[in-house]
Amino acid sequence: MAQGTTTRDSSPADDAYLKARTLRRGSAGWLLLTGLGVAYVVSGDFSGWNIGLAKGGFGGLAIATLLMGVMYACLVFALAELSAILPTAGGGYGFARRALGTWGGFLTGTAILIEYILAPAAISIFIGDYVESLGLFGLESGWPVYLACFAIFIGIHLWGVGEALRFSLIVTAIAVAALLIFAVGAFTDFSTGNLDDIPVDKDALGSGSWLPFGLLGIWAAFPFGMWFFLGVEGVPLAAEEAKDPVRSMPRALAISMAILVLLAVVTFFASTGARGSAAIQEAGNPLVVALQGNGDPTALSRFVNYAGLAGLVASFFSLIYAGSRQLFALSRAGYLPRFLSLTSRRKSPYLGLLIPGAIGFALAAGTGNGARMLNIAVFGATISYALMALSHIVLRRREPDLERPYRTPGGVLTSSVAFVLALSALVATFLVDKDAAFIALGVYAVALAYFAIYSRHHLVARAPEEEFAALAAAEAELERN
Repeated sequence: MAQGTTTRDSSPADDAYLKARTLRRGSAGWLLLTGLGVAYVVSGDFSGWNIGLAKGGFGGLAIATLLMGVMYACLVFALAELSAILPTAGGGYGFARRALGTWGGFLTGTAILIEYILAPAAISIFIGDYVESLGLFGLESGWPVYLACFAIFIGIHLWGVGEALRFSLIVTAIAVAALLIFAVGAFTDFSTGNLDDIPVDKDALGSGSWLPFGLLGIWAAFPFGMWFFLGVEGVPLAAEEAKDPVRSMPRALAISMAILVLLAVVTFFASTGARGSAAIQEAGNPLVVALQGNGDPTALSRFVNYAGLAGLVASFFSLIYAGSRQLFALSRAGYLPRFLSLTSRRKSPYLGLLIPGAIGFALAAGTGNGARMLNIAVFGATISYALMALSHIVLRRREPDLERPYRTPGGVLTSSVAFVLALSALVATFLVDKDAAFIALGVYAVALAYFAIYSRHHLVARAPEEEFAALAAAEAELERN
């Protein structure tokens, strides 16, 4: 950043200011962090990914999932290095702040916030649909269910981060066990002939039985291939509350990704092979359809249906956590109104939980369009992935001697692969839902106007991410002199 473009306020950044904005350190070891990484994602295994079959067919979605899996694996390796360098609640914002300046930090943090505020709103609608379909307590999907979701699970987060992450781990374990049990049951009906049963569009370039919608179908299926991994990048947001984050963060990221790859493979093949790609491509509960088709419910299909609700709860719960920590870090540093970073006696950022929760509830109750909100969230996610991968590349080039307790295998090549694939996924969102993409751009424009006009002139110098960047600037100045 050029001199004079940004003003840092040191007056509010005294000990009292930071003391009122502290998280509970040492609350999460590598196991809870791993559970958090899987919890972010696990609901995507139960539904959503299958719509990619209607965009690319079995082969198109398979290739898209493989490419998106490579993108996430490369990104996770890059984030493992970055989180070991800067283990703060800022996560992606903090990494981009050091590498790309204040504008890069704000762009990245805002993209992450779009993802983590919109996704829980969408999932609350899906939870309502599950509650209604299962006949739980005679409730119908609607605002009372959405309100109960936000009230109960935000309440647990306000209780304390340790309690929240342990709850998340338990619910996630139930969902993962259910996916493995589902796969065992579904593979008993597996047939390779079911995989490519979607009718072929003969006018599509490169179309065939495995690619019924041609080569373009692969690209259009990118956002749905992401559903098997979307959210795992949020693990570094727990860095300030982790035990030994320099060691536990890379370990948790790697194990989370390995578990998610396993779940993606078994869920994808078991579902399509048991009932056929055509049968599940538009199903709201593809795993249940894969087990019972249009027949009567079985004991296993009922179990998977209830487990799907557990998976949704796990992702909803953990995404609320991630959004609150990103909001906490941005507001603590002055990018957003500072009062949002205040923490309670139990060291929870209560306003960072309550205000995004209120926004999410209002969106869910006011629109009822979960698919549109998820598409907006995916758009924000792809922007943040590209910027975080770019941050890794820039820091490797600009600061090769920076202490790196963990180093990304493959170095810049790894993060470059993530960068290119993230940009490809960003463009693919326009193929799926261009309205969602333009809505996200509109939100971005409003946020950037606020930053340009006001907040970039009132940043807090002693926020950890700002101090880290200031140290780099000072070292660079010494080298020049």
